[in-house]
Amino acid sequence: MSFVSYFINGISLGSVYALIALGYTMVYGIAKMLNFAHGDVIMIGGFVVFTAVNGMGLPPVVGILLAVVICTVLGVTIERVAYKPLRMASPLAVLITAIGVSYLLQNLALLIFGANPKSFPSVVTVPAIKLADGQLTISGETIVTVITCVVIMIGLSLFIKKTKAGQAMLAVSEDKGAAQLMGINVNGTIALTFAIGSALAAIAGVLLCSAYPTLSPYTGAMPGIKAFVAAVFGGIGSIPGAFIGGLLLGVIENLSKAYISSQLSDAIVFGVLILVLLVKPTGILGKKMNEKV
Repeated sequence: MSFVSYFINGISLGSVYALIALGYTMVYGIAKMLNFAHGDVIMIGGFVVFTAVNGMGLPPVVGILLAVVICTVLGVTIERVAYKPLRMASPLAVLITAIGVSYLLQNLALLIFGANPKSFPSVVTVPAIKLADGQLTISGETIVTVITCVVIMIGLSLFIKKTKAGQAMLAVSEDKGAAQLMGINVNGTIALTFAIGSALAAIAGVLLCSAYPTLSPYTGAMPGIKAFVAAVFGGIGSIPGAFIGGLLLGVIENLSKAYISSQLSDAIVFGVLILVLLVKPTGILGKKMNEKV
């Protein structure tokens, strides 16, 4: 039963990675930008819920909604202030700006909340399920995380395929210039993409801190990097790819900690990524893009 338990916990962790990776893959697929401040938006969402529940005594649901709203506004603001002026700049300039925004958010959190880790109250009230005569326990956090991830992935896929805004996102991802000539508001579409990605980051932050109840200004740093790995792993730009990549990454990490070494688990994760990219450079579900000249 220990293997099954480790596997289920890996699915739970992978679902969090998948939620974060969905934000990465949407922004890159549509705006062709790598928003490395995405992980710190997770941390901001966690602190909003922590302040709302612990500091203000609000119900957890209200705290989560508040986190989604604040992170959405933050994501749009970051895009408008930091990334929009660099729309035509080199990828290196955008990357340096993203790293700068990341450090800015971390240091603001340090000034406001301090460096000491906070104990995060779980906002999940779903009871645990016991199977196999009590030998296997699936926590409420695991159940909620997996279900939330699946529902959001399906909802995003339907949104992209069935709505005008989703079709506009597809058009912008193919060719910004042609989309603008067809009357699509490119700036508004990219801002909507950042808004959705940041809202997902807020939800991921709440689920991550509920499962691993410690919160600090650096909480989102490593999960953000691993989620980016998951997005590349699954095929960056692909929503199902981000989902599959996140789940695989979580399972590999958890099984590595259990059966090989907790200290080497991160190295194993990145090693697997290298192997996958050597075999299939576009990722599991990624498609090869042909350059037009």
